[in-house]
Amino acid sequence: RARIRTVMKTVMIVTKPSDVRLIKLTRELVKYLITTPRYGKDHGVVIYVDENLKNEKRFKYEELLKSSPLIEDNLKFWTRELCANQSEIFNFVLTLGGDGTVLYTSWLFQKVVPPVMSYRLGSLGFLTNFDYQHYHEHLTNAMEKGIRVNLRMRFTCTVYRRIVTSDNKMMAKRCGETGEIMMENIMNGNGSWDAVESKAPIDSIAEHHCALDKNLPCFVTQPVETFEVLNDLVVDRGVEPYMSLLELFADDEHLTTVQADGLVVATPTGSTAYSVSAGGSLVHPEISALLLTPICPHTLSFRPMLLPDSTELRICVPFNSRSTAWASFDGRGRLELKRGDHIKVTPSKFPFPSVCLDNQSRDWFTSLTRCLRWNERERQKGFVVVEDHVTDNETDHDDKGEENDAGPYKIHNTSNSQSDDDDTSTKVEEESEQGEKNEDLHCSSEETGSGSSGGEHEEGDEPGKWRVVTRGKS
Repeated sequence: RARIRTVMKTVMIVTKPSDVRLIKLTRELVKYLITTPRYGKDHGVVIYVDENLKNEKRFKYEELLKSSPLIEDNLKFWTRELCANQSEIFNFVLTLGGDGTVLYTSWLFQKVVPPVMSYRLGSLGFLTNFDYQHYHEHLTNAMEKGIRVNLRMRFTCTVYRRIVTSDNKMMAKRCGETGEIMMENIMNGNGSWDAVESKAPIDSIAEHHCALDKNLPCFVTQPVETFEVLNDLVVDRGVEPYMSLLELFADDEHLTTVQADGLVVATPTGSTAYSVSAGGSLVHPEISALLLTPICPHTLSFRPMLLPDSTELRICVPFNSRSTAWASFDGRGRLELKRGDHIKVTPSKFPFPSVCLDNQSRDWFTSLTRCLRWNERERQKGFVVVEDHVTDNETDHDDKGEENDAGPYKIHNTSNSQSDDDDTSTKVEEESEQGEKNEDLHCSSEETGSGSSGGEHEEGDEPGKWRVVTRGKS
């Protein structure tokens, strides 16, 4: 991925608000960026920090102003309103915290997002690839050599609310014979009817062939809120004891009826969050797709699935649902979906540009190993048991009834292959035609029970096979 060189005149710093130890690091970073000359000037860049830090005692704002005359002119404060209405004034964003701080930054910028460099100062740090101890090197390289950016996909969630009216002028008719739903075309006013739902299957028609035509009241919805989501949209049952009943549509086609504790609609970035905990797959950030993952579904066949990012999803709460549903967007903005409400999910026009430490794929695989311990386990040992040469002292110990660490039995590989490494090689025993045996490699065990016979008993005494030798008590 090619480097992007841009002039970073204005830098925004987003600090994890609940971590007081990061306030000192923010103060250190502000002083460094302002007082270090950049781009041929005698001062650095303009810095914006959280407005709440101005009155924070640990930030020591008044003392910071006295430390250098450059700070008073180049240190400013950002607010949520400023990020929402004038996001274009920021050229670069630095986050100090964990993954939650990165998601909060995405939440601040609901439209265009500046490039974001995230320092790993939180708990998990899957999305934070940079080590704060090397911030001098990172920032110098970013401003002088450019940056590599990963455009992470976001999607737009629009909440539609049902409009409640006193009279239902819009009516639909369900055909009793075919199950087809027809709505009166009120656009042209000619009294014609348009089909809004296709005919029922043949077997279903046979079961309900005696049903009569039925008039159905219709309702109108209107959009009320819109959210840009980087991680996931979660629709669940909330505090209700009943499972969620949701109707899922893809490109205006009924996809399925969700009967589960909830549903997760995740981006590739969010595939390593709630979705993977619910059994969803890991999706590489370069794959543009929507990941549907049910939460504790009531059917065994409801498995996670990937849909193209161009798919328009609608998640509806039907009128026959026992309870309402609750929705959250990147863990924020939690709201209730009443019967008749729905959420439309479409691809966003504003991706989230995160700065890569090395390259996109390597950063992602490194995070999988570092944070999730992906596919890590103790390596399985081979069948070959490596054993040193048995000495005369060990033979004496065996005769006295002492067992070594290998236990009462020792197994040797009698295959004809031998390694060049003395520490890991397996001794090879070759049996001569006259029946001579090599006494250097043997297995011994002490039988403490009565009736043990002396001498040796050999099993599998063939070249290239495993051989167990037991020695009786002499």
